[in-house]
Amino acid sequence: MSGSKSLHDRIARTVREIPRSGIRDFFDIVSTRKDVISLGIGEPDFVTPWHIRDAAARALDRGQTSYTSNMGLLSLRRSIAAYVAKKSGIEYAPENEVLITVGVSEGLDLAIRALIEPGDEVIYHEPSYVSYNPIVQFAYGVPVAIQTKKENGFRLTRDELEAAVTPKSKLLLLNYPNNPTGATLSREEVEAVAAFAIEHDLIVLSDEIYDELTYDDDHYSIISVPGMRERTIYLHGFSKAWAMTGWRMGFTCAPPELTEAMMKIHQYTMLCAPILSQEAAIEALEQCGSDVERMKQEYMRRRNFMRASFEEMNIPCIEPSGAFYAFADVSQFGISAHQFALDLLEAENVAVVPGTAFGACGEGFIRCSYATSFDRIQVAMERIARFTESLS
Repeated sequence: MSGSKSLHDRIARTVREIPRSGIRDFFDIVSTRKDVISLGIGEPDFVTPWHIRDAAARALDRGQTSYTSNMGLLSLRRSIAAYVAKKSGIEYAPENEVLITVGVSEGLDLAIRALIEPGDEVIYHEPSYVSYNPIVQFAYGVPVAIQTKKENGFRLTRDELEAAVTPKSKLLLLNYPNNPTGATLSREEVEAVAAFAIEHDLIVLSDEIYDELTYDDDHYSIISVPGMRERTIYLHGFSKAWAMTGWRMGFTCAPPELTEAMMKIHQYTMLCAPILSQEAAIEALEQCGSDVERMKQEYMRRRNFMRASFEEMNIPCIEPSGAFYAFADVSQFGISAHQFALDLLEAENVAVVPGTAFGACGEGFIRCSYATSFDRIQVAMERIARFTESLS
């Protein structure tokens, strides 16, 4: 029919205008090459511990293939409540304050959609995980990015928060330990952020997926600050510390009113998380602490080697305090981070992620994941050293 719209024009404007993930776009290029050493994707190279896999196999043998409650298995919610209480000192009721989600990403989406009206502002800090800004836009909210600074170790400050807040601000989204920088916040810094949230009456979404992978000091959650349990949605999951990326298991802890709002969306979209993954998650929480510690120690060894290697190359790299990423400053070479990554891939078959994938303030940086084997990291760092020598 003449005058009809193209399929492109029929796509919702918000979706049309949001770019594809900078990480995925770059790794589409990587996928065309053979024998690449990848320091790119943030996925543990460890196989999910045997205890966890066995728990899922046993559940399958018992014929546990049904739906669960929309909220998730009560047995898992009880295990999560006990885990969170042990770590933070904060208790949540398993019956109505814990929701099982399909990964932390779904939990984040649920939280934002449950709270945001069109035009509401969500403050978050960059460099950040690539989905934060788009998820806010999908909910017709307004993402307000704070550009954290290298000289502050990419840690969020009270002054930066005060400069970003407006009468339209409704949510504050935090991610510490941070992807991509590896930055963490001290207890005093967390308390300063909490005081800001209370003063401005903001709800906080705290993505703490990497809290088990904190290396130098104990992780301090914002929910532990007096007055914050009532205004925080705590987001966590099993992908990173338990090496369970493909199981797609996450959870939220929040007051009953917020949990109920998120559950409404969850029940109409996802219905429930997979039952076998839920059974495996119980085993992860209750029996696999030593496996998590073993993996953490290996990540620390890799971190120390990677940072020392960058130091030998005279490439600044703030020591990551958490997660499994090094954020290296390659601005001295006079080319963009994206071009650096492309040229490194072409010359040495090593894949890293340009810092600009995580926000504008990532220009001049590359993210290198040490969630790959020590041997491959050794070879990759030798190749990066050879490449940077060629640029000098």
